[in-house]
Amino acid sequence: MKKITIAKGDGIGPEIMDATLSILMHAGAQIEFDEISVGEKVYLSGNSSGISKEAWDIIRRNKIFLKAPITTPQGGGYKSLNVSTRKFLGLYANIRPCVSLHPFVETKHPKMDIVIFRENEEDLYAGIEHQQTDEVVQCLKLITRPGCEKIIRYAFEYARHYGRKKVTCFTKDNIMKQTDGLFHQVFNEIAVEYPDIINEHWIIDIGAAKVADTPEAFDVIVTPNLYGDVLSDIAAQIAGSVGLAGSSNIGEECAMFEAIHGSAPDIAGKNIANPSGLLQGAILMLLHIGQASVAERIQNAWLKTIEEGIHTFDIYNEATSKKRVGTKEFAEAVIANLGQKPSLLSPVSYSNNVQLSLPKYQRKAQKRKELQGVDLFVHWGGDNGEKLAAILKNLNTSDMQLKMITNRGIKVYPDGFPETFCTDHWRCRFEQIGGVKINNEHIVQLLRDAHDKSIDVIKTENLYTFDGQPAFSLGQGQ
Repeated sequence: MKKITIAKGDGIGPEIMDATLSILMHAGAQIEFDEISVGEKVYLSGNSSGISKEAWDIIRRNKIFLKAPITTPQGGGYKSLNVSTRKFLGLYANIRPCVSLHPFVETKHPKMDIVIFRENEEDLYAGIEHQQTDEVVQCLKLITRPGCEKIIRYAFEYARHYGRKKVTCFTKDNIMKQTDGLFHQVFNEIAVEYPDIINEHWIIDIGAAKVADTPEAFDVIVTPNLYGDVLSDIAAQIAGSVGLAGSSNIGEECAMFEAIHGSAPDIAGKNIANPSGLLQGAILMLLHIGQASVAERIQNAWLKTIEEGIHTFDIYNEATSKKRVGTKEFAEAVIANLGQKPSLLSPVSYSNNVQLSLPKYQRKAQKRKELQGVDLFVHWGGDNGEKLAAILKNLNTSDMQLKMITNRGIKVYPDGFPETFCTDHWRCRFEQIGGVKINNEHIVQLLRDAHDKSIDVIKTENLYTFDGQPAFSLGQGQ
């Protein structure tokens, strides 16, 4: 008997959780559960994280968390509990299978069978944002080598374990050459260790278009956090419905399982929500905790129910559906089909399922790091890079010189265009002169002089090389 933690969440959450648990219990799942309260009520009680310390303790003790959708109140500084849970518990891998159920669920893509691996802890979901000037706010995009290696290796190991033929990497490294560039670089490094698996890379925009048009061209997809969030919802929707999709969030110690859709408060309490997404998350949970035979029994009963045309309102279609049912009635139909298999849809077999065992990340040797200069980010209300450059050239920079000024990333000095629209946020790059070696004291002196001359420096970024390779982006147009 395995003890897990459950949270019924908000909106439709309690309805679909009750339906899911009923199916699990009737199928013989060997689980007990501790229920915790998370989400909107906890937020509005004054807890900006949406979860209590006691609830965290229960999750960490049980290690396995089955969570219904929750609502994060708008505004007020409330942080997403979904993001916090993934990061606090180290749930680095979000895995979302997207399979079409043609012809029983309407889709233009009858051969679709994709598994999307979304990095789950970093990227823009670090949520580090600042307003820096009257006109400009920023969000920091953090990509780490450990984050890249863990999710990419998981994708290749999964492909090999389940007989998948190809792993595709999606990034935007033609623009974000440092962050997305690292993800692509690590993908190439790891891919050579799996010569039995085809590997390829797509730029995310055209890749997403290809998924929407020809999903049968893909097998396993691995991608950074934000792209994976958007892409997996698109894939689930074109497969038939977001309401049918579940996901697992896997870490080295803990795991969380959920539906990929939201709390849908507009239909809460009406007994019309589709419990399939959370049920699919629960099936992934059963596989994870070693109860494969129960997972197989439920999945085949669910497929049989879909095949019989017993559908909730979100997938009901007069041309293919036979009976429109509510949340409770759908669960009852699945329970009635336990022990049966679909006739036309492919039945699943998990009898040989063995949990993947992944190696822990091994930190690489440090590279030689050398300081080359600094970017000063300046709040200035002028509209011309040449004018700002004239002011900055009065700074005491005997060992560094002003090389470039950008505004919103585009170079406006030297040789800026008068047509370029500029905000009040300027990146001013100072680099060492010739072979002069600089250190942080040079930067401190530069900042001190800028302060004395009433230049409003709002942020700095040091410029480094690692093993002689520049580790900072050029300005657009440089």
